Amino acid sequence: MQTRIKKWGNSLALLIPQSVADLLNLQPDTLVSLTVNGTDLTVSSLRQTPETLEKLLAGVTEHNLHGEVDFVPAIGKEAW
Repeated sequence: MQTRIKKWGNSLALLIPQSVADLLNLQPDTLVSLTVNGTDLTVSSLRQTPETLEKLLAGVTEHNLHGEVDFVPAIGKEAW
């Protein structure tokens, strides 16, 4: 498949046909890696796995754990 490099501001942009984007599940703002090997350019998507609650909680330690934060006093009939 062929595509064309286009001018985008002071840079160049690679147009990815929608059929290829659909096949690879590429979305706007997908991070990619560019690799240059001689005169060849390889574009690889950087798949980011979604964070799980367990993985996020594994990063909680005594050093980064904080207590409650109260930004404003009670307004109205809140029960504290």
